[in-house]
Amino acid sequence: MIDILLLLHGFIKNAISIYSFILIIYILMSWVPSMRENAFGRFIGTLAEPYLSFFRKFIPPLGMIDLSPIIAIFALRFISAGVSNVFQILINAMA
Repeated sequence: MIDILLLLHGFIKNAISIYSFILIIYILMSWVPSMRENAFGRFIGTLAEPYLSFFRKFIPPLGMIDLSPIIAIFALRFISAGVSNVFQILINAMA
């Protein structure tokens, strides 16, 4: 059972890391507007925009600067730390 928990924890942690990289790529693509127009940019946009739009509802841009992606990445890191703590508690309880 502990092996399954470790495997699940690794999968979730890796998925969050990959999604964080997708968000960073999407943010960097905003510096080159033509990047969002090609197929790769649209694909990354379909993955990143639903998550970022949630934060844009609550965090207005400051002039030309959109802080919502930064808060979104911090939220992912916070969730990752919380997931790690929960799995650590579960693994310790089973040992």
